[in-house]
Amino acid sequence: MSAVQEALPANKGSRDAIVRRFALTDTIFHAATRAAAILVLVLLGGVAISLFAGSWQALSTFGFSFLTTESWNPVTEKFGALAPIYGTIITSAIAILIAVPLGIGIAIFLTELCPRPLRRPIGMAVELLAGIPSIIYGIWGLFVLAPFLQTTVQPFIIWLFHGVPGLNNLFAGPPYGIGLLTSAMILAIMILPFITSITKDVFDTVPSVLKESAYGIGCTTWEVTRRVVIPYTRIGIMGGVMLALGRALGETMAVTFVIGNAHRISTSLFAPATTISATIANEFTEAVGDLYTSSLVALGLILFVITFIILAMARYMLMRIDARTGA
Repeated sequence: MSAVQEALPANKGSRDAIVRRFALTDTIFHAATRAAAILVLVLLGGVAISLFAGSWQALSTFGFSFLTTESWNPVTEKFGALAPIYGTIITSAIAILIAVPLGIGIAIFLTELCPRPLRRPIGMAVELLAGIPSIIYGIWGLFVLAPFLQTTVQPFIIWLFHGVPGLNNLFAGPPYGIGLLTSAMILAIMILPFITSITKDVFDTVPSVLKESAYGIGCTTWEVTRRVVIPYTRIGIMGGVMLALGRALGETMAVTFVIGNAHRISTSLFAPATTISATIANEFTEAVGDLYTSSLVALGLILFVITFIILAMARYMLMRIDARTGA
């Protein structure tokens, strides 16, 4: 009995030491993660401030007309961002329209329909596309895809929609090969692995009991995918799409090769155009004069704001969906 009484204070002291060590570890971990989160905000704020400071001369000179003017003339120092903004939004939107159905379809095939021995090779092949440098996509697009589109696809589409109201302007010639549509197709190929990989991973998180229950009451694969898998993983899918959209908005080299780099707005998807990132990459090293440089920095600020607004809207949309479904 006395030995037990003597051992109790020692055990209590050991337990207190362990509790203090756990508390210290938890405090350090909490402080480290908070510091990392604050560092992200500081970096984001620093980027925004530096872009705003660098673009102030252009914004104060041209005012709001910088956003609504198509003209871009370094000789006369008249700059407007409307053409790059138009090219950025149109190419990214078309790329998303092409890549999202394909990416989700590939993910459904890999998780629900593909024979098990083929899942891993096909999945790895898709993921390898993400590791190819963008300049390689640009070179391939310029020397392979653009000539093919110029000689085969674009003449056929122009002939097919000739005389069709609306579509005849959207697919008007001459067929250059390079242009908005070619850039969007390159972007779609580049963002496809992001959408596919993330969608496949979130599809794998669906509990088997949910799918087996649906199959048990007679649902088809399409019904299980539509009624169970996609609703269960919609936030993850949206996250993959937003990640891909961010990549499309900021892509530079691949687009620069195949978009034509023309500062004008055309209703035709076959016409040469430009994007914000392509304009900055092409002209920043050749910019002469403070106003020219400031205008290019202002384009960077606009791209920053566009990306922020789109991601914020996507987040708000997800919150509305969660609130409506009671998740």
